[in-house]
Amino acid sequence: MAAATSCGRAALGALSRDGGGAAVRWRRVLPPGRPALPWVPARGAAAGPKAGAGRAVTVEVGGRKMQLSSGKLAKFADGSAVVQLGDTAVMVTAVSKTKPSPSQFMPLVVDYRQKAAAAGRIPTNYLRRELGSTDKEILTSRVIDRSIRPLFPAGYFYDTQILCNLLAVDGVNDPDILAINGASAALALSDIPWNGPIGAVRVGLVDGETVINPTRKEMASSALNLVVAGAPQSQVVMLEATAENILQQDFCHAIKVGVKQSQQIIQGIQQLVKECGVVKRTVQKLFIAPEEIVELAKKLASNKIYAVFTDSSHDKISRDEAINKIRLETEEQLKEKFPEAEPYEIMESFNVVSKDIFRNLVLNEYRRCDGRDLTSLRDIKCEVNMFKMLHGSALFQRGQTQVLCTVTFDSLESSVKSDVISTAVSGIKDKNFMLHYEFPPYATNEIGKVTGLNRRELGHGALAERALKPVIPQDFPFTIRVTSEVLESNGSSSMASACGGSLALMDAGVPVSNAVAGVAIGLVTKCSQGKGDIEDYRLLTDILGIEDYYGDMDFKMAGTNKGITALQVDLKLPGIPIKIVVEAIQQATAAKREILQIMNQTLAKPRPNRKESGPVVETIHVPLSKRLRFVGPGAYNLKKLQAQTGVTVSQLDEETYSVFAPTPGAMHEAREFIGEICKDDQEVNLEFGAIYTATITEIRDSGVMVKLYPNMTPVLLHNSQLDQRKIKHPSALGLEVGQEIQVKYFGRDPTDGRMRLSRKILQSPASSTLKTLTDKNSIVLGGAVPHTSTSSQ
Repeated sequence: MAAATSCGRAALGALSRDGGGAAVRWRRVLPPGRPALPWVPARGAAAGPKAGAGRAVTVEVGGRKMQLSSGKLAKFADGSAVVQLGDTAVMVTAVSKTKPSPSQFMPLVVDYRQKAAAAGRIPTNYLRRELGSTDKEILTSRVIDRSIRPLFPAGYFYDTQILCNLLAVDGVNDPDILAINGASAALALSDIPWNGPIGAVRVGLVDGETVINPTRKEMASSALNLVVAGAPQSQVVMLEATAENILQQDFCHAIKVGVKQSQQIIQGIQQLVKECGVVKRTVQKLFIAPEEIVELAKKLASNKIYAVFTDSSHDKISRDEAINKIRLETEEQLKEKFPEAEPYEIMESFNVVSKDIFRNLVLNEYRRCDGRDLTSLRDIKCEVNMFKMLHGSALFQRGQTQVLCTVTFDSLESSVKSDVISTAVSGIKDKNFMLHYEFPPYATNEIGKVTGLNRRELGHGALAERALKPVIPQDFPFTIRVTSEVLESNGSSSMASACGGSLALMDAGVPVSNAVAGVAIGLVTKCSQGKGDIEDYRLLTDILGIEDYYGDMDFKMAGTNKGITALQVDLKLPGIPIKIVVEAIQQATAAKREILQIMNQTLAKPRPNRKESGPVVETIHVPLSKRLRFVGPGAYNLKKLQAQTGVTVSQLDEETYSVFAPTPGAMHEAREFIGEICKDDQEVNLEFGAIYTATITEIRDSGVMVKLYPNMTPVLLHNSQLDQRKIKHPSALGLEVGQEIQVKYFGRDPTDGRMRLSRKILQSPASSTLKTLTDKNSIVLGGAVPHTSTSSQ
């Protein structure tokens, strides 16, 4: 690679700078005896006197100006662009190797990284630097990948990397949209083969009005968070949305507005490309099956493949085995006929034939491999309350896709805590609802490592979480974790997770506003030979895994009977008309309602009460005067309470604590523990300014410890309050343990709640009334504030 070569040569010879002012001279310093090497400029690096000039274009999107520039930063990259909106700026670079990859797919890597410096912060980890990728970074990288991947040429198997570097974040404009547009501009301005550009916008819905690229404040009150990536000629490349039960017509209108606005960005990038005079490189080789091998594979295997795909008695495993058997036989014959052919060409030729037969069955005969028509759902079975000890559980089976969902409640302290950088950059705060998706290898009859979270699992879980979040009550007293484990997979396990998660939440007694269901819609198209325009197409409801593999689109939509809560569209085509998207939404809406009817037969509404084995939350009222006793020195009592009973205690305000117990038994133990530590700390309602009889319990250097009543915790009566005279020790007054003295009550210290008593004040001639003590109050468990009791004379 030329860029790598030039960089390597630059490393061999250090560059030193002479002179000053405007004239700059460069000379190379080489080791003694080392011959000088000729300078070869890197691909993508500007040459000549205009090397640092750069070009920029400004486009107006939604009434606000977005600037796209290139040619100033990162000139060694194949393509580089900076996109700025307000004071938020993102630099995106694109680099692609010139030698093909051994991979048999497009090896594209997108990395979006949040920079602490861009937000004016320092990372809070022990190294004080950016470490591993956060969930937000991974999800944003996936959105960028899905937006640009469909526009690479077929068979372009060259390692390509897109890096998104946050330069500045103003806390108003979200940088993820800028990163998508920056990736589009960087690829378009590079010599990398790519059939772009694209434009991306975020569409919000505030007070019933669509807002393009809403600010963070506007997003807080928006009922819609829709990201639209559009291609030229008003086509759609990628959609990702979260919605608060948006009606179908409002959703379709938002998509149309987003696509229209994206055209402004596309025109701006095209203008920048024209000004820069970009010329795309000549690719060494595109990995496409040779026509002659494809023709022979068609003669050898067409009838056999057709027979398998039209036999609806096959399930996923038997169908795959039958096709693999035909594959092995056909590939052996192709190798004999074409011994010089590469292994990939043989394999891809069979794939092309299989794909054409599968798609023609759908396009021409309206037939699907499992015998359904184009709009039919697979058989659906639902079960709830799978295990009594779980807070909530459900098993959702759709065809050969099976998902087990569980619900767990925990204290609000268990909510996901966002790091300061994510909060500063993206505005992500703590959340008390989460859905975690797991896809073990046995779900597809495979063997593999069961490691940590991967990008696919994170993306699928985030989609199902977005589908369910709008129906979760905001004031729910627990943190909710839904786990979705895919036990069998043959298409759309993320939408099955949304269905199963909805049932599990209702089984757990979460008062969701509506039940949620999701479905995946597929697409098979017929394109013209010359322009590649779509001539004919078929939409498929509730697609299988093989229909996703051979099809052109994976359109996932979830929602309630009223509207849409989440949507995600992945395409293999460089764009589809809005008309197809609208039809897919209509078809998904009809399927969603049918699924909800089936789910309602199992559980139509949330259970009125949570399970008896579930957690319990109670509040404790602790007067300021009792806080020290309740908490203990160094929070000893609280730590002991949590360690022995398993409860979690959190402070709500000055006098109120929340106690979370995982089980009713744990709450019972906590009550006993609290009663034990506070049993000797009874308190009466003391009257300000009254005189009481106190008993001395201990003599100290600083004063005496006294009690006003038997169950009271002794309090200190300081030397300064014992007598009008200044004394250094209580013995100077002849005080002894057990002696009774008269003291005056002056309330409690507002800072620490300590009782304020004085004996000195009684030595003045002022008259007072002696009070005796009767009723007692204590720390109250259960949230009720203690009633005041009266003192009698």
